[in-house]
Amino acid sequence: MSAFAIKGWCPGALRPMRSGDGLVVRIRPHRGRLDGKQAAGIGALAKRYGNGLIDLTSRGNLQIRGVSDEGHRPLIEELSQLRLIDPDPEWEARRNILVTPFWTAGDDTCSLATELEQGLAKGPPGLPTKFGFAVDCGMERVLATASADIRVERSLAGELIVRADGAEHGHPVTRRDAIKVSLALAEWFVTSGGARGWRGRMAAYIRAGAKLPDTLRGHVGPARMIAEPCPRLYPQGAMVGAAFGQVTHAALSDLAGCSSGLRMTPWRMILAEDLREMPGCEGLITQVDHPMLRVVACSGAPACREAHADIRTFAAALAPHIAPDSRLHVSGCAKGCAHSGPASITLVATRDGFDLVRGGSTREAPTLRGLSAARMIADPSVLTGER
Repeated sequence: MSAFAIKGWCPGALRPMRSGDGLVVRIRPHRGRLDGKQAAGIGALAKRYGNGLIDLTSRGNLQIRGVSDEGHRPLIEELSQLRLIDPDPEWEARRNILVTPFWTAGDDTCSLATELEQGLAKGPPGLPTKFGFAVDCGMERVLATASADIRVERSLAGELIVRADGAEHGHPVTRRDAIKVSLALAEWFVTSGGARGWRGRMAAYIRAGAKLPDTLRGHVGPARMIAEPCPRLYPQGAMVGAAFGQVTHAALSDLAGCSSGLRMTPWRMILAEDLREMPGCEGLITQVDHPMLRVVACSGAPACREAHADIRTFAAALAPHIAPDSRLHVSGCAKGCAHSGPASITLVATRDGFDLVRGGSTREAPTLRGLSAARMIADPSVLTGER
């Protein structure tokens, strides 16, 4: 079990990660969707083998928390019966695919995602475990701010393109060639040296000056990007949120029971298919202006052994004081696992209190250091510097 202590990789189902509350078992739904039986099954298994809590990740995955060493094997066996397990850890690690939840029956989205899954099963070898793909081929881009290294999108004119993250333009492709070009781009990233540095991410490699080969270089701009979705009704169903991206086994089971299927998202929300009114499941966020939608926070202590503080109660207390158009990110350590990008206000727990970064990420120099939770709760204006 010592392998679970290795850091710098994402947990999976076959290769879980040990945390302060037990093993974290990540489930990657095929094509970003769970049918009703699978969703209800995950809820039941989280109760039986975990602590009953399920994370919704920024990669559109789910994580069962609090699994014991003894419970891991029977959990995997039952997940396999639900068709949620890959043949081996290497295959699982490569299958990092975000799928727009706003697909409709008969469009290219699901078939492209399926073809990409099949292609990744064969390679290319050497992809970093955090390297990912986005299938975002609607007429408007909804995954543009979500983490992905290779993106299958549409241009302003509606043609399919494959775009390296960090590149302004994409390479136009036919439907038949879209996945072949995507995998070729991934292979170029590995063979040209991108996997050996730059945190294994495409955008950082491009910013460092890497030049795409002529056969993969893009010249077509992507379609318009729309704002991040929110809890409300959409043509495909009801979008619901969860405080800190965590749901109980009961909430997931209830949602599965009233929908034909659940589509995962990178916004720590779930789209429940075919609903024509917002569900009344306890513990889910259905209001578009709910204060908890403005806050991102990791598990914190004691659930995470790297965290310096129990941050979620503190973050919830600050939520009503955050402006509707702002985002607060509270991180238990400098890694920033819950949110890798910038936020209006970022708080990083340290041994000496919280460091404050305004308009940046956990990796940037703080404006203030050593702030106490009590001070910020008593005087939230310290977060913005406005008096």
